[in-house]
Amino acid sequence: MAASVAAAARRLRRAIRRSPAWLGPSHRPLSSEPPAAKASAVRAAFLNFFRDRHGHRLVPSASVRPRGDPSLLFVNAGMNQFKPIFLGTVDPRSEMAGFRRVANSQKCVRAGGRHNDLEDVGRDLSHHTFFEMLGNWAFGGEYFKEEACSMAWELLTQVYGIPAERLWVSYFDGDPKAGLEPDLETRHIWLSLGVPATRVLSFGPQENFWEMGDTGPCGPCTEIHYDLAGGVGAPQLVELWNLVFMQHNREADGSLQPLPQWHVDTGMGLERLVAVLQGKHSTYDTDLFSPLLHAIQQGCRAPPYLGRVGVADEGRTDTAYRVVADHIRTLSVCISDGVFPGMSGAPLVLRQILRRAVRFSMEILKAPPGFLGSLVPVVVEILGDSYPELQRNSAQIANLVLEDEAAFLASLERGRRIIDRTLRTLGPSDMFPAEVAWSLSLSGDLGLPLDMVELMLEEKGVQLDSTGLEQLAQEEAQHQARQAEPVQKQGLWLDVHALGELQRQGVPPTDNSPKYNYSLRPNGSYEFGTCEAQVLQLYTEDGTAVASVGKGQRCGLLLDRTNFYAEQGGQASDRGYLVRIGQEDVLFPVARAQVCGGFILHEAVAPECLQIGDQVQLHVDKAWRLGCMAKHTATHLLNWALRQTLGPGTEQQGSHLNPEQLRLDVTTQTALTPEQLRAVENTVQEAVQQDKPVYMEEVPLALTAHVPGLRSLDEIYPDPVRVVSVGVPVAHALDPASQAALQTSVELCCGTHLLRTGAVGDLVIIGDRQLSKGTTRLLAITGEQAQQARELGQNLAQEVKAATERLSQGSRDVAEALRLSKDIGRLIEAVDTSVMPQWQRRELLATLKMLQRRANTAIRKLQMGQAAKKTQELLERHSKGPLIVDTVSAESLSGAMPTFTADAWALAVCSHMGGKAWGSRVVAQGTGSTTDLEAALSTARAYALSQL
Repeated sequence: MAASVAAAARRLRRAIRRSPAWLGPSHRPLSSEPPAAKASAVRAAFLNFFRDRHGHRLVPSASVRPRGDPSLLFVNAGMNQFKPIFLGTVDPRSEMAGFRRVANSQKCVRAGGRHNDLEDVGRDLSHHTFFEMLGNWAFGGEYFKEEACSMAWELLTQVYGIPAERLWVSYFDGDPKAGLEPDLETRHIWLSLGVPATRVLSFGPQENFWEMGDTGPCGPCTEIHYDLAGGVGAPQLVELWNLVFMQHNREADGSLQPLPQWHVDTGMGLERLVAVLQGKHSTYDTDLFSPLLHAIQQGCRAPPYLGRVGVADEGRTDTAYRVVADHIRTLSVCISDGVFPGMSGAPLVLRQILRRAVRFSMEILKAPPGFLGSLVPVVVEILGDSYPELQRNSAQIANLVLEDEAAFLASLERGRRIIDRTLRTLGPSDMFPAEVAWSLSLSGDLGLPLDMVELMLEEKGVQLDSTGLEQLAQEEAQHQARQAEPVQKQGLWLDVHALGELQRQGVPPTDNSPKYNYSLRPNGSYEFGTCEAQVLQLYTEDGTAVASVGKGQRCGLLLDRTNFYAEQGGQASDRGYLVRIGQEDVLFPVARAQVCGGFILHEAVAPECLQIGDQVQLHVDKAWRLGCMAKHTATHLLNWALRQTLGPGTEQQGSHLNPEQLRLDVTTQTALTPEQLRAVENTVQEAVQQDKPVYMEEVPLALTAHVPGLRSLDEIYPDPVRVVSVGVPVAHALDPASQAALQTSVELCCGTHLLRTGAVGDLVIIGDRQLSKGTTRLLAITGEQAQQARELGQNLAQEVKAATERLSQGSRDVAEALRLSKDIGRLIEAVDTSVMPQWQRRELLATLKMLQRRANTAIRKLQMGQAAKKTQELLERHSKGPLIVDTVSAESLSGAMPTFTADAWALAVCSHMGGKAWGSRVVAQGTGSTTDLEAALSTARAYALSQL
């Protein structure tokens, strides 16, 4: 018996390590009682079970766009949104800080980055780039292993009715190298729940020790597997549920330290669970996909989907079905969450997904143009009830997919023309240049996948320079690796252990409410109060807690209260200084302040000794703070003005501001026109000139949930939350019946703001560019800077007007025309690089480029007239003799005719005579022999005429 169990364990170990896929096509039920539960019912049963039976709070799915986590391209697990809890950095005043036991269904995307299933999609019956993760969590020891295992077993066997004999479990077998013992506690729990010892298997850290990343919280896990074979022959297991017990923290040096608090983190893929419950051997055969597969067949008139894989899938038809069905789900979900196809990061991955879907649908399924967009309503029908953002954004999703599909098809046609042109320059045995192939690939401009380029070349019987391509790919990989290297945190930081120690000592979070203690004097100036505080803890540069710091030492200060604004929400940190009470002549410069799990850490330099218990007084840099306040209020006004001009679908994607300028990223269908940019500026100016009051008030978070027009970001807000309303008292703005939030700027925001809009002075948008399809980044300045930008723009506009008048008057000679052309060139450079209104920059550049074309045309006409006149003079002066020797002024030899050069002209003539030519664009000479001088002269004349 022991030998058979060991043999089974070895087989299972190999199966689990392979990331098991579903079997080939078969219609044999997986259960003797095939339930007909729909996917929506399966999802609802999970959530209801944890809410109603076990008191879990249901939280909505986070956006697939990671919030403040540059290590991720997409949210790829249910635990992502709870990282602040695991890391101990959650704001104690936020709603999340009160989470104890929660459950949800999380939208996840695994494409690109560390977890990447993109290339596997379509090849088998189980991989997806988008999937739903069902999960339940217990934070801070709310419950642990016994309760987590019992709940999972109860749900699977009693609620879903999965036969217990078809479930296997695995647990952590320990890791001697790391000093970790086997998790025998979990083994005993499973045995006590009735799982036979033969179906309780142990594995090492590769299978049963889960880690968030290279560093951070981690711990042993136990997995529940389903036996597809059902007792017939050898077990064929697929993982259903992973229960992680976070007990440790992986340090930067690789060591493991115990966490101050333990957590439970579980995840179960909905698609795989539904396949089991619906008696299917493939996730693609469930009602999560079958409507899509049917729509694909109807739209393409393709053969029906048969679920074939590998060599059995002739023509790769079924592979294409799976790719298209999976990818349109991913595209729809990502776009609904504000991730649009683009040129870098997650947008680039989404662009690859879209083009992969277009390629499979076009090449294999023979789909008509616009086909992908027609599938969006089907995705919305399947998932929209659970994720309402799909319903709200369905039209935008379809439009973006249609636009990008059309762009890719156009790129494909351009790519074919480039390939054909390149082939015409190659010899019979030449390989296709790697550089050209790379320029056509996703790393270049057109975005054609390399395998498609290779296929197009193969059809033409041409071999690609694969060695050169590999070299280019290695160089690109090295570049990407350098780009992907994590940026080291600037300044000091409190890690999970430091935070845990503060919590153990009962140190309360920093009271930073004094940051809002400022007032407006009758003369229009602002008064910022000081703040007295006590030093609670000091830290050295390496994060070590110390009782005191000495002269010249850079350190971190933790105070019981502060009036410094710590960097968050896009607003730069305050800076300033502090003094010890009683010793006000010694200033301790504070460079920045940052939030660490509810504590505000001040980064300072100690000119004298400072120790725990010292009483200090804090002073913010007033000019710096006021600059940030003006930019933050201006950001709110700009956000509101964009919605007024472009419509309510325009939403903020991110922002950053400091006293110098503000940056705002917003969703837009297309690039903003100069007219729209000007309209947005005018709307902001009007609000500034009216000097509207800015109301700020803390209210219960629940009051903000259903206010029409209220703007909030995809962030965790504290409860109570601060509301900033321009021109309308907060109570009135939050009244759903008032509709006030639709008429003015009302946002959830914890930043510092002006008390009246007039202090913004002015706002000028000085730059705009599209970050990706559907996302525009605006740069703006305010106050005196804005006024200077407007003045400079007006001055440049006058110069452009003067150049226009000069051109309309005409030039007397080539020299004058050349001077005007150069002046226009200098104006183009000045307008392109100056800090000025962006709408005006774009209008002036359009005018200047038109003027430059007209100036060049005028120069060519003058030069031709001058050449004719000079020729006539030369002929009259040298009426006799076989040749002419004279001088010609170089003034007329301008760069305005780049195709007509002396060396090219000489080469054309001398080649006709069987000779050679050399020289420069201005002067050239050559040799050759001919008996027909008139023919040579005719060649020279014909070439010159062809270039003029």
